[in-house]
Amino acid sequence: MKFARFEYDGTVSFGVVKGENVILLNGSPFDTYEETEMSHPLAKVKLIPPVDPTKIVCIGMNYREHIAEIGAEVPEKPMFFLKPPSSLIGHEDDVVIPSGGERVDYEGELALVIKDRMKDISEDEALNYVAGYSCFNDVTERALAMKGMANLTLAKGFDTFSVLGPYLVTGIDPNNLEIKTYLNGRLVQHDNTKNCVFSAQHILSYLSHCMTLYPGDIVATGTPRGIAPMKPGDVVEVEVAGVGRLRNKVSSHLADS
Repeated sequence: MKFARFEYDGTVSFGVVKGENVILLNGSPFDTYEETEMSHPLAKVKLIPPVDPTKIVCIGMNYREHIAEIGAEVPEKPMFFLKPPSSLIGHEDDVVIPSGGERVDYEGELALVIKDRMKDISEDEALNYVAGYSCFNDVTERALAMKGMANLTLAKGFDTFSVLGPYLVTGIDPNNLEIKTYLNGRLVQHDNTKNCVFSAQHILSYLSHCMTLYPGDIVATGTPRGIAPMKPGDVVEVEVAGVGRLRNKVSSHLADS
């Protein structure tokens, strides 16, 4: 099933995407729902992030080739950091390079979205707590991040630095998905989630023993090799097989001056 959260005529709704249309729901993917007889063409709605999280949890160094790319050691346990919900934007929203930004990178990723309150859950049960999967761009101010782990929140927490969408998709295997990132139409990242150090269920179980995850929370599972900077005017797209293609333009804070 492919769900969308969208705005139409000033109203925010959930819907099911079928072909080029979105059918309105009574309810949401996080509870009981039913399809209505109302629908809109996708081209006429504004897709917004499919969730409103209490937190965004990101896994670092999870793809083996990316670990080699940055010259790091393979971690024994999932390494994670938090991004504020205020950094979240959706499909076709602008990624804004902040004032003083030196090098702002894309990081294409698969996102897991939590469905039910999750605490101290085993790996065997972990995927039962997933509402669905989405594309994620973990935008990073690399110059700040390279100064030390203490700077990760600053480097990754700017407004517009967490991009999610366009859809929330169910019924797929998160541990065997092709993931690609394009910069101005050129393929710059390409890997498969089967090459991750830690599986989706291992990540979720591990996190649930560290913190409580709530419905709508986002868990981003790491980026493949090929990270590189973006500049104003660029277009970055993150594509996850079976999920969709997340597209955003890059702009500068100066554009708002």
